[in-house]
Amino acid sequence: QVQLVEAGGGLVQAGDSLRLSCAASGSIFSINAMAWFRQAPGKERAFVAFITWNGGRMRYADAVKGRFTISMDNAKNTVYLRMNSLKPEDTAVYYCAATDFVPITVVDRWNHWGQGTQVTVSS
Repeated sequence: QVQLVEAGGGLVQAGDSLRLSCAASGSIFSINAMAWFRQAPGKERAFVAFITWNGGRMRYADAVKGRFTISMDNAKNTVYLRMNSLKPEDTAVYYCAATDFVPITVVDRWNHWGQGTQVTVSS
């Protein structure tokens, strides 16, 4: 059993930065990779970034590449998403996810989910 708890969302202005965190607990030894997805109002859940548990492989959505950085702190069992140069189109609920399997960007690969944290970017 895995629990994921996100933190760090909030209301910011365009150009600002935020750092999201997601702490994993429970049977974390089952986890192969962790990810961030986001869901904007009226839109489907979309991939943002993933990282393997040991930090050896990362992938980003084109929309965030160069602005967002995913990282892993294994000592704290926590994944982070540093979001720089935020844009209004980044506004969404951001969900932390984990997979026990080989990571790919499609939603149904990820079998553990947090409750989400709201990020709102004003223009």
